[in-house]
Amino acid sequence: MPEPSTRLFLILPPIADAFAFRPVLAAALKAGDVACVLLRSGQDVKAIAQALMPLVQEHDAAFLVEGDPRLVARTGADGVHVAYSANGIESALSSLGADAIVGAAALATRDEAMSAGELGASYVMFGEPDAGGARPSAEHTLERVAWWAEIFNVPCVAYAGSLDEVGPLAEARAEFVALADVVWKHPAGPAEAIKEANTLLANAVLTA
Repeated sequence: MPEPSTRLFLILPPIADAFAFRPVLAAALKAGDVACVLLRSGQDVKAIAQALMPLVQEHDAAFLVEGDPRLVARTGADGVHVAYSANGIESALSSLGADAIVGAAALATRDEAMSAGELGASYVMFGEPDAGGARPSAEHTLERVAWWAEIFNVPCVAYAGSLDEVGPLAEARAEFVALADVVWKHPAGPAEAIKEANTLLANAVLTA
């Protein structure tokens, strides 16, 4: 049976002191394969990016910022992660060019996901929490990932609310599994969470 090639998409927590956070992030990145690191909006994005982005890129991971595409130019990030709207996706693609990553999130319906893919988004994300912290059920995210993988070539990122969700999402053929609090709040530390997640990915087996 073929093995999945799913990789991790790491979402950073709120960061009060970027330089104090660097050793924590460094340990996580050294613990296992991470394809991408996302810095959420609502923080001092430029200063945090300047402190953390070189470390991320040294580990051959892409560094993304959330929200305004102009932050890519201001920070030197590899791309932007935006809440879906047709105008927002088109604007980001137009302003950043073909080499930048433009990811589409907050996709409420299948139609929105298809629209994002047709417009040229680099990836679509399923299952992430909304602004209030609520997220779809694990079953809903798994169904959405399996549907997408069956029909579309645009990569999908599947948000896992627990490590238990990692293997099934990989087996549903998500190209990336996004992890956030499950890493930063892991009782044994973020590095151990990354190790466990990579083991789960390695052990996941495609059944079709």
